[in-house]
Amino acid sequence: MPAITSVAGQRVWLLLVLALLASPLGALAQTPAKTLHIGILSSGVLENRSPLDAALLDGLRDQGYIEGRNLIIERRYSSSRLRDNASELASMKLDAVLTTCSPSTLLMKRATSSTPIVMVAVSDPIRQGIIASLAHPGENVTGTSSQAEELLAKRLELLASVIPKSATIAVLANATNQVHALGWQRLQDAAQQMGLKLLKVELTKSEDLPTAINEAVRAQAGALFVLPDDPMMFNLRPQIVALAAQNRIPDFYWAREYVESGGLMSYGENLRSTYRAGAAYMDKIKKGANPGDLPVQQPTRFELVINLKTAKELGLSIPQSVLVRADDVIQ
Repeated sequence: MPAITSVAGQRVWLLLVLALLASPLGALAQTPAKTLHIGILSSGVLENRSPLDAALLDGLRDQGYIEGRNLIIERRYSSSRLRDNASELASMKLDAVLTTCSPSTLLMKRATSSTPIVMVAVSDPIRQGIIASLAHPGENVTGTSSQAEELLAKRLELLASVIPKSATIAVLANATNQVHALGWQRLQDAAQQMGLKLLKVELTKSEDLPTAINEAVRAQAGALFVLPDDPMMFNLRPQIVALAAQNRIPDFYWAREYVESGGLMSYGENLRSTYRAGAAYMDKIKKGANPGDLPVQQPTRFELVINLKTAKELGLSIPQSVLVRADDVIQ
């Protein structure tokens, strides 16, 4: 190429360069050159998890990956085929697999020791044997750990502030979830210190939900407390919220999605932010990082969400001391 010596020629050349950078070709040059091929393993249905799926896509877009251009996602949403889906994803030699909550993470880890796994919102992954430590998770798993068990006492305290102290609190648990067994023990200790009465109502499958709620109603429970980190409970949130409203039971949850569906209150991490954070892990892994060397993050901010419309329908008055602490109030 001949040298450009004139001032006018240099200006023309500069304009051409700027035009190229502003063109779609220039924009593409600023995105990752290689296609990211990932999987999502979830014990749920996409319709119920679409806001979380969208949050992951937003996070991946921030990293330069756009579905249909340089991003391929193998979505596997199913409760009945969770084990089969884990095996299928393990055979695909993907760049990484996103796992949602404890059950899918445990199954995916058993299915593969080579495919990188990025977990989201998993309760106490060290105690569950998923990782060695937060700083050095080891093997092929990294991602974000929730603080579900650590927040149980705080959640119980918030619920107790809006119901009569003499009320029995029904605790909805999944009998097949080992995290719920551990959480129930911690919740009992907290309740004893606060002078509160708990009633454990369990289900093992979705069809058991009406029976579990009826058990709470028969016991004249004054509130419903749903244990966290369980995909089945998350999938059942419209039904749980509807049954609580039908029986006029104040309900407390661990994620704002329940309150957006009509539940009374929630306190916990923002799941959408957690899913966005998973995208950054995938980008680092794609660029060569070993998942076992990437520290597991824990949420540092928790949000209190209150549905005042639901409170009014229940005839509840939320104390001002609680309202002023809310991060979001749904009117």
